[in-house]
Formats: sequence, structure tokens, C-alpha cells
Amino acid sequence: MISTLALIATLAQSIEMEDAKASARLFGKEAKVEKLAGGMQFTEGPVWVGKEKKLIFSDIPANELKVWTKAKGVETFRKPSNNTNGNTLDGKGMLVSAEHGAHRVSRTGADGKVETLVEQHQGKNLNSPNDVVVHSSGAVWFTDPDYGLSGRKKEQAGNYVYRYDPKTKELTAVIKDFDKPNGLCFSADEKKLYVADSGAPKHIRVFELSSDGKSVRAGKVFVTIDKGGPDGIRCDREGNVWSSTGDGAQVFSAEGKRIARVLLPEAGANVEIGGGMLFITARTSLYGVPVKVKR
Repeated sequence: MISTLALIATLAQSIEMEDAKASARLFGKEAKVEKLAGGMQFTEGPVWVGKEKKLIFSDIPANELKVWTKAKGVETFRKPSNNTNGNTLDGKGMLVSAEHGAHRVSRTGADGKVETLVEQHQGKNLNSPNDVVVHSSGAVWFTDPDYGLSGRKKEQAGNYVYRYDPKTKELTAVIKDFDKPNGLCFSADEKKLYVADSGAPKHIRVFELSSDGKSVRAGKVFVTIDKGGPDGIRCDREGNVWSSTGDGAQVFSAEGKRIARVLLPEAGANVEIGGGMLFITARTSLYGVPVKVKR
């Protein structure tokens, strides 16, 4: 007989399908949410490294980057990490990270050496880069709210979404009207940019990307999150948008209709799709659920 506590845990760790037909294209019939690891402080920034079949993610307060593999579970990848938050890979497979502690965006080379990509805008230190994505052109886009200042004086006039060109070294504040810009992602065809605002609006906005990939236009609210707020987000190849939320994670169609919720016993912080899995970094734990889609 299943205990009451075990039953509650099972119910709190499940998939709630609101659109059965659309959900069937995302999850298999036997798909279940699994807790892959726990006992951490505040997990964030998951990125799947397909060639090595591993997930790199952050434990921000622990000042550590972690790595998960199916064979070995969770191990230390790098410590200290400058309180890294978001992570992604560039076109060469190099790890690009948003570092709170060093108010910079960094890149880890094939030799393991970490270099600064950008740390200032107009001669002033960035706030605390939060999440980062890399366009196929090589341009690095990142959000810079003030969550991770940790007592440092704020030097930027606002919390902006930036575009950095590694070739020209030019840093541009592309979007300036967010409260707390957080997770961001491109659609698979790179025609759209989605940006989460985890501040007062608690919504995800979508923008049309210019043909040269250097600017955005026609921004509008894509969805407003009903449980907590949006944090890390990802787009899959089918056009769906996945967001971490206060109840775990939620997935929306390209039209902004909610398809399903992945319910967890703790709030979600970020999401990643890779290796046939949806990974969710959720406060103190890492969760996974098999999915049919790819990123």
C-alpha cells in the first residue's frame, strides 16, 4: 500500500496535460517525471552537451558549475564559478556563461581556460548577467537584471537585453523596457526572440528578429505566467515554448496556448531539452522527463 506522503510526492511530481492531442506529440504515454539529483542550494542554467551526453548546470549560491550524466549522476564541473547563472553553447561547442559574481559573460575554451567576452557597457560595469543565448551569426545575446549585484553599486541605468558581437567587440543594449529581463531564446528558424520578464509583469514577450539578426521589432506579450513567474525558457523545433514556473514548468504552443504543466514539489528555475529529455533545474534539485521533441 502506498503511503500518504508517497502519494503526495507522486501527485506533486507529474505531468498535467491540458491539450491531450498536442501533449501526445511532446510526451510518450509512459512519460514520468524523475528526480535526478537533490541537496543543492539554487540550481540554474542547464545546457545539454550532446557530443558528450552530459548536462552542465549551475548551483549559484554554492559558486559551482555541476555536470550530470546518466552513468555518474551529479559531479562538480567547475568551482569556483563566479556564481554563474545561465549557460549555453556557441557554434563551436564552447561553453558561454552569465556570471553574477564577475558581472560578465565568459567563454570556456577547449583547453578549459575561461575568458571574458564582455563585462562593461559604455565604460560601466554590467549588473549581473543572468541568461545567455548565441545566434548562428556568432552574436551573443544576454539579459542583465540586477538580481546578483550582492551589495555592489548598480552602474547601469536600467536592466537591459544586450547583443554582443565577438567579431567587432560591439555591445548594444537592444531592449531597454523590461523590469527584470531573465530567460531568453530564439525560435528554431531564428525569426523570433522570446524574453521572460520575471519582475512585476511575470510574462514572456516575443519579438521579430531583423533579417540581419542585429535588432528586434514588434514586441508583444506572448503569455503571462499564472504560477510564480517565468525564469528560464527554451523553444523546441516544433515552435513550442517551454518555461520554468512556480509550479515547475509549463509548455505553450507557438500561438501561446498552454499545452501542459510539468508539476514539481518545488519551483522551477530553468529548463533545457536534450538527449530525449526535458531537464528542469528547480531550486535544490534537478528533474528530468522524457520528451519526443528536440531543440
